[in-house]
Amino acid sequence: MRLGHVIGKVSLSHQDPAYKGGRFLLVQPCGREQLKGGPISPLAKGMSLVVYDNLGAGQGHLIGFTEGAEASAPFENPMPVDAFNAALIDQVFYNPPAAK
Repeated sequence: MRLGHVIGKVSLSHQDPAYKGGRFLLVQPCGREQLKGGPISPLAKGMSLVVYDNLGAGQGHLIGFTEGAEASAPFENPMPVDAFNAALIDQVFYNPPAAK
């Protein structure tokens, strides 16, 4: 699981009925600096990703998402989805190991 900030949503004109009850969000994955509490700075073009969400995350929320085969696991039938929102994150406690 990776963490990311919701920076927008994706609007669809048509969608498969299996996606009913959810929506697609535009997410910027968090790096080490953001986990330390640093500012959310824009990533390079093409570094954000689309995440399917059925938990109700909104813009500015921190989420935990899975990618790959695990992203399609919550669906009854295999679905073509690259990333799935698995958690809404309230707080992050980041304690990296001390440098030797």
